[in-house]
Amino acid sequence: MEDFLLDEDFDLSIADGDFVIGESTAQHQKTLILIDKGEFKEVPARGVASRRYLESETPDDLAREIRQEFTKDGMVVKTINIDANLVIQVDANY
Repeated sequence: MEDFLLDEDFDLSIADGDFVIGESTAQHQKTLILIDKGEFKEVPARGVASRRYLESETPDDLAREIRQEFTKDGMVVKTINIDANLVIQVDANY
């Protein structure tokens, strides 16, 4: 999927005076994982709010929430792995 790309501060990337467009699946995944519900005006119920899971004993709830939100966004989720340091690896595509 191609879309407008964001920089590391989540601002629109601009090159040569124009917006940068490119493969955006990983960007969409990162954004969905980081945002809280209510942050997208167009879809206020969207978002994982991963900060809520920082002190969780088990990553199962976080993985479940990621799977649900990615599926709602139209992705097919193959695998989600979350290690003890909460490093998230996802195999999902539109």
